[in-house]
Order: sequence, then C-alpha cells, then structure tokens
Amino acid sequence: MAAGVAKAGDGSASVYGGELTFSVLITCFVAASGGLIFGYDIGISGGVSQMKPFLEAFFPKVLRRMADAKRNQYCMFDSHALTSFTSSLYLAGLVASLAAGRVTRSLGRRGTMLAGGALFFAGGAMTGGAVNLAMLIAGRMLLGFGVGFTNQATPLYLAEMAPARWRGSLTLGFQFFVSLGILIANLVNYGTARLTWGWRLSLGLAGAPALIMFVGAFFLTDTPSSFVMRGKEDLARAALVRVRGPSADVEAELRDIARAVEAARGREEGAFRRLFGGREYRPHLTFAFVLPLCHQLSGMMVLTFFSPLVFRIAGFGSNAALMGAVILASVKFGSLILSTLVIDRYGRKALVIAGAVIMVVCQVANAWIMGAQGGKSGETPLPRAYGVALLVLTCVQGAGFGMSWAPLIWVIPGEIFPLEIRSAGQSVSVSATLGLTFVQTQTFLALLCCFKYATFAYYASWVVAMTAFVLVFLPETKGVPLESMGSVWESHWYWRRFVGDGKRVQASPST
Repeated sequence: MAAGVAKAGDGSASVYGGELTFSVLITCFVAASGGLIFGYDIGISGGVSQMKPFLEAFFPKVLRRMADAKRNQYCMFDSHALTSFTSSLYLAGLVASLAAGRVTRSLGRRGTMLAGGALFFAGGAMTGGAVNLAMLIAGRMLLGFGVGFTNQATPLYLAEMAPARWRGSLTLGFQFFVSLGILIANLVNYGTARLTWGWRLSLGLAGAPALIMFVGAFFLTDTPSSFVMRGKEDLARAALVRVRGPSADVEAELRDIARAVEAARGREEGAFRRLFGGREYRPHLTFAFVLPLCHQLSGMMVLTFFSPLVFRIAGFGSNAALMGAVILASVKFGSLILSTLVIDRYGRKALVIAGAVIMVVCQVANAWIMGAQGGKSGETPLPRAYGVALLVLTCVQGAGFGMSWAPLIWVIPGEIFPLEIRSAGQSVSVSATLGLTFVQTQTFLALLCCFKYATFAYYASWVVAMTAFVLVFLPETKGVPLESMGSVWESHWYWRRFVGDGKRVQASPST
C-alpha cells in the first residue's frame, strides 16, 4: 500500500459497523449544498449570454453578427470576448484550487468551504452591479476563486464523513446540488429574460447559494481526519460518535485514521512533489488528470453552458431556447436520482458503461440531424419534428451524462487518494477540471463555427476512447474504506507494479 497507509481490517465496508445516522445525513446534506455555487454559475452564463440587453451593454458586435447570421448560423456567437465572460471564472478557479490544498490542510475542510462561500458572494454582487466589461470579468474571477475553494474542500469533506458503505450515494450529494443549481439558474434566466435589467438579477442572485452554503457551514463539524491532522483527537472522536451512531466501533476507526495520519505526517510536506515524482503515486496522478478529461471531453459540460445558444442555432426562438435549457437541466437533475440509487449497489464502472452508450448514440444522431436537415452551415431551418427530436436526444444525452460522469468526477477523486496526498491530489483533480473547463468554454464557440454539426461526432469519439481507458485501468472502489484503498491498487493487474511491493498477483473481480 502506498506510503504505508494502514489497512482497516479486511477492507470490507462493514469493518467499523455503525449505521446511516440522521446526523451524518444532515451533515452531508448541508455540506453538499456547496454544489449550488458551482451549479448556479454553470447554468446562468449561457442564458445571460443570449439576452439582448446584456449583449447591448457589453458585446454589441455579437448582436450585429446575429443580425447577419444567415451567412453561417454556427458562427453567430463566435466571440472571444463573449467566451471570456464565461471562461474567466474557471481560470481563476484553477489558480484558487491549487492554493486551496494548503488552505484545506491548515484551516480544515469546513474553513475552506466558508472562505469559498464568502468569495462567491462578493463575486455575485460585483457581476450583478457591473457597469463595464472589466468589472464584469473581475466579478467572474471572484466567483472563480469561490468555486476553486469550494470544489476542493466539499468532495473531500463528504468522502471523509460518509461511512464506506454509503460513501458513493452521500458524495453524490455534491452533484445533486450542482444539478439543482443548474436547474435554478435556467429557471431564473427564463423568468428574467423579458426584463431589460433581467441579466443583472440573474448574475446578482449568485450570492443566494453562496449565502446558503456559508451559513450552513457554520453549523458543521470538521471531518475526523482533518481534526486528527491538526492534533485535535478528542474533537475527532466526538465527530465520529456523532455521525456513526452508538453501534459503530468508533475507537477502531479512530485508530486507523490516526495511523494513516501518522504515516502521512512525515510525508505531507512536499505533497505535490511526491504526487508528481513518486512512482507509488503513478495511478493516482494518472486519474487526477484522466477523470477530468472524461468529464470534459464528453462534450456535455460545454453543451450545458451554451445550450441556449446551441438551441438558437438549431432554429429555436430566444424564449424557446431558454425553455429547452430548463428541460435539459431538469432531465439531468432527475437522472442523478437514478445514479444515487445504483452507485453503491452496482458500482462506478456500471455507470460509466451505461452513460457512455447513451451519450454516443445521442451525439451521433444529433450530428446527423443537424447535418442532413439543417444544411452545411445551418442555413436551413430544421423541420419542427427534427427540432423536437434534437431537443429530446440532447435531453437523453444529458441523462446519460447526469448518471455517469457528472457525479463520478466528484465521487472517485475523493476516494482514491491516500491521506498524505489527499489535499494535493484533490487540488490537482479540481485544477485539471477547471483548467479544462476554461479551455473548453474559451474554444467551444470557435470549435462549433469550425466543425459545425460534426462537433457532436467529435465529442462522441472522445467518449468512446476515454470510456475504454477507464474500464481497463480504473479499479472499482465501491464500498472500500478510505484507509484500505491502497489494497485496491495493489490488486490491480497493471497498477500493482507501481504500488506496494508488487508481489500481490491476484486481483479481485471488481478491479
């Protein structure tokens, strides 16, 4: 096992006993509400970007291009300034998430969540009151700092607080609130689109989810691992008793956490150097980058950002495009309920396979519809039946993403990193996610202008390639205690040559 992290008994999910207590449910629910911050931003920017008063105030060139859109429907929103409005947040989030690893170790998971909520609230106020492009971008960057801190700390908090048996479902709470935030943002956009100052209300309301998370975090306790790392063992014991229930073997779990912390303490300094330079961390580093690639190259994230714009290109009117985005967000939100029910029963890989099949079929079908029925440059309005079919297929694609990579990008990284590099590993994973989001949002409209309808097929090919890699190289982590995760890598047919002593040769069926 990497870095000598102690194994907890036999590594089974029931090693510590305990039950799914009301306390752990409430704790994880409140913590997961931090996902509202990220979700609201994902959902709000695309709708605001096609509101006429907003474009008149900040991007008048885009309005002139829309008036001349008959030349090429796919290129009417292609503006680097407009994409910078969306992407600047994720560039700032990338920087913040790298710094958040050290902040998380010193302030704890809860303290970092509080800092993220405060920064996001300030950013919402600035963007809602923006009077020029510089103020708008500065506010978006403040939002990005809040997202970077929150996305770093919240998945770690959930993974460390949840019992191993229900860790997948409870960690999915973060994605639940991300999806809820996206849905709320699209509803807000639809409701404010008719107001000349509606874009200010849409952007300014970002402060509401930040305030919810900030206030909620005051009532949370920090995680046992975080307490032990800061020398507060009594508080760690109290936290375990509170969330595990009277039937749990709290002392056994606390001893394993303490041993893991002790093994990690001497190696915690230079965690980034160890992660990037240590052979035993090769699988962890690989998936710190591969998982965000799978998430982003599915194409669903940029489609979520820009769905109102894509529906406009497909021939929907402004209000219809916004309603299409609401329907898409609703379907993704509903699909998360299914993944919550099955993730701890059938495992992570089952969701990967099901989601990939759904996404690829829908993406190829959408490429055919837009190419065959809309013309090479989208100059031909889609017949009503095909327009409805495109909306339905996009929603089914969203359901496939919502039940697979949407939640797994937050569940798996919180599970796979050993304690001594957990904050650093989560920082790298979140930074890679935000960095790729920046690249995707900055280039998507140009990519759409270049590839046109084939953009959907482009993303489908990536889904096939990345799914194949994950199925071969990612071990199943269902039900494994965090302190025993090293044995999973030691049992894997490929990664055992890097992790542990390399002598273990039999892999479990789940790997």
